[in-house]
Amino acid sequence: MVASVWKVVVQEGDTVSEGDTLVILEPMKMEIPVLSEESGVVAKLEVAEGDVIQEGDLIAVIE
Repeated sequence: MVASVWKVVVQEGDTVSEGDTLVILEPMKMEIPVLSEESGVVAKLEVAEGDVIQEGDLIAVIE
């Protein structure tokens, strides 16, 4: 599935918990949150608002 990054919710350096929303994707005019799979610090964001991504693309690195 291909989707646009509608909104980036976190920034590099932010602390997140498992289940926190990282970004919101917009495939076919629906909004789908991408949730953190683990707790930690956002070390690197690999996407920006407006980017087009597809299944399997790296969104963020959590350390």
